[in-house]
Amino acid sequence: MISLDKINLSFGGFELFKEISFLINPKDRIGLIGKNGAGKTTLLKIITKQENPTSGVVGIPKDTTIGYLPQQMKTTDTRSLKEEAVLAFKELIQLEKKIAQINTEIAESEDYHSDRYLNNLNVLTELNERYNLLGGDNYEAELEKTLLGLGFERTDFNRPTSEFSGGWRMRIELAKIILQKPDVFLLDEPTNHLDIESIQWLEDFLKDYKGAVVLVSHDKAFLNAVCNRTIEISLGKIIDQKMNYSKFIVWKQEQKEIHLAAYRNQQKMIEDTEKFIERFRYKATKAVQVQSRIKQLEKLDRIEIEEEDNAALKLKFAPAPRSGKVVVLAKEITKWYGNNLVLKDIDLTIENGEKVAFIGRNGEGKTTLSRIIMNELAHEGELTLGHNVKIGYFAQNQAQLLNENLTVFETIDEIAVGEIRTKIRDVLAAFLFRGEDIDKKVKVLSGGEKSRLAMIRLMLEPVNFLILDEPTNHLDMRSKEILKNALRNFDGTVVVVSHDRDFLDGLVSCVYEFRNKKAKQHLGGIFEFLERKKIESLKELEIKKANNSNRSKKQANFVRADELTFEQRKEISRNISKFEKRVIKTEEEIALLENEIVKMDEILSSTEKIEDTSVFHKYDQLKLELDKTMEKWEELHKKLEYWTTKKTW
Repeated sequence: MISLDKINLSFGGFELFKEISFLINPKDRIGLIGKNGAGKTTLLKIITKQENPTSGVVGIPKDTTIGYLPQQMKTTDTRSLKEEAVLAFKELIQLEKKIAQINTEIAESEDYHSDRYLNNLNVLTELNERYNLLGGDNYEAELEKTLLGLGFERTDFNRPTSEFSGGWRMRIELAKIILQKPDVFLLDEPTNHLDIESIQWLEDFLKDYKGAVVLVSHDKAFLNAVCNRTIEISLGKIIDQKMNYSKFIVWKQEQKEIHLAAYRNQQKMIEDTEKFIERFRYKATKAVQVQSRIKQLEKLDRIEIEEEDNAALKLKFAPAPRSGKVVVLAKEITKWYGNNLVLKDIDLTIENGEKVAFIGRNGEGKTTLSRIIMNELAHEGELTLGHNVKIGYFAQNQAQLLNENLTVFETIDEIAVGEIRTKIRDVLAAFLFRGEDIDKKVKVLSGGEKSRLAMIRLMLEPVNFLILDEPTNHLDMRSKEILKNALRNFDGTVVVVSHDRDFLDGLVSCVYEFRNKKAKQHLGGIFEFLERKKIESLKELEIKKANNSNRSKKQANFVRADELTFEQRKEISRNISKFEKRVIKTEEEIALLENEIVKMDEILSSTEKIEDTSVFHKYDQLKLELDKTMEKWEELHKKLEYWTTKKTW
């Protein structure tokens, strides 16, 4: 479909691409990967003819349509959401106008045998065929389906696009590209502005799409779900394999060991040859051999390897100062923005050492609750931080707080203490600041570079409670893995607002789902949560089907115990044990509360006059707390039953 033939691109003597050649075939699902700065975005721009290569040819058949979603794009704010999305059907709308115009001409014509009349009939037939081929009768339904899938509500359709944030504006552009149904999708980091539900919707759409997809992403789970071919840009060349990302990484590691052995052998040969030349350069009797060796080196196709900085792979957060057992205790938190209710009666308890994920669609209040915990927003309800809690906060605007007159190195050097001062360059390299980058002033850095720098500063601060709002948006695969490992080993408490499933996997043990102004707690990891959500969705669909038995539902949703792997059985047993302990603990809390209420009943039933009226308030509070603890017990019991059923089925 699209061919790239010997593409070269040079910038002032630096070769970004060296004779890159590959084909994009119909129905290809290509994951385009490589380090930041390797040229992934540039290659997409060359395919779309926005940039020209130094040499080489990009061949695109005449009728091939391309839908390109860049990381950043200019948008206009003169229409409503629906009016903007309808622009995707530009050809259909033009056809509608032409069809209407010709129908008018035919209706007004009185000479049914004229050439003009007959020509209009022929043109009308062709236009109607084209209109039907493009799905003209169904485009309104397609528009709604796509907008809803990407997270918009029907109530958003008539809102001006100027009311939407930058992330939602990118979704509008993505919706327009999807609705155009191009032959080839070129998507540059499409998940950066999507929540988990929208990412899953986009995954399903792209997997079933009839055209080709070229995808740049640092979301490992998304790449694995969508792509069946991986192209890596490395050292100006490409490695092209028909396998998904995870399989490619395993294959590449095997090849790397072979490549490294060949590189070492070649370096030894070069060293020996250069020693021979140096030793016999001025001996007449060896002149022929020396010249032969020199020509041999000149013709040698030298093996290159990527430099890999392993010094910072074990980067750690500063040790966390001790804090109380309860880090955050929130009761009935409610937040309004003017007349817009964002959060309603949120109850939340986070204990020391817990690692928690806040997930949900954009605009559901995840960042708002994070800022309330930070005491940055006024709110209704009670929120208490535990003893000696020191918060480290990473937000999307964190980069704006950096001193723009310092260099990258100075920004980290001013807060680094102890042994880490000797490893500042390693730390910076782990987050993609290498060579001359460390001497750049902060004010000349891109938004992504500033965000990475702010993350490094946070890692070196002695805090015991980290709140991270979308920390992985500007990190490559390796940097994300370094951050994830550092968070795993962090002995403090962590709240992560993120849509990156692979990053959250194995990091968090509790998920708060934000939906409909509420935050619902789900114990377990991110994929356990997503699996339960899928099961719940399946159950909802099955309930609507009249003749399905309970057993068929279970068979649709569970795996037989003898088909489970050892790791799955181990995970199930671990969860059963965890929930059993939590049920017992909750039952103890219920018993204590009931004893307190019995004592209060005795006081209130006494014939003596009660002087302290606060007793009545305390009694009401105990009853309320008992009700909530009973609800918690019921929820834990449901989860225990879920894992027990999974083990025995």
